[in-house]
Amino acid sequence: MNFLVDHNLRGHAILLSGSMVSSGWLDWVVIRFITFEEVGLSINSDDRIVWQLAQSNHMILLTANRSMKGENSLEQVMREEMTFTSLPVITISDADRLLNDSEYRQRCAVRLVEIVIDIDVYMGVSRLFIP
Repeated sequence: MNFLVDHNLRGHAILLSGSMVSSGWLDWVVIRFITFEEVGLSINSDDRIVWQLAQSNHMILLTANRSMKGENSLEQVMREEMTFTSLPVITISDADRLLNDSEYRQRCAVRLVEIVIDIDVYMGVSRLFIP
């Protein structure tokens, strides 16, 4: 499963990936973190563009702080465009803690793996908070 990593979570994704590798999860499930740069998105891209690109490329958006107000806010976009085949948006509940707390980071990594393994259960769910 590919995750589109919000522009401010690049370092977080590296740490999550390291946790998954060291725990052996990536021997069982394929997870790839893709940056905005890799898909040609500007860090100033509005939430509608980001969500649509993630969905059209079968990627789960990994975020921590997308907007909740306005016509192009992530919440509004999900209300308007979410279908039963849409992939969820995953929000890290405490991004700073992920950077500084290895136990919390490991819990987030495990939760991501669980979601990928059971992705069919989460289709059409708008947002999941981890851990």
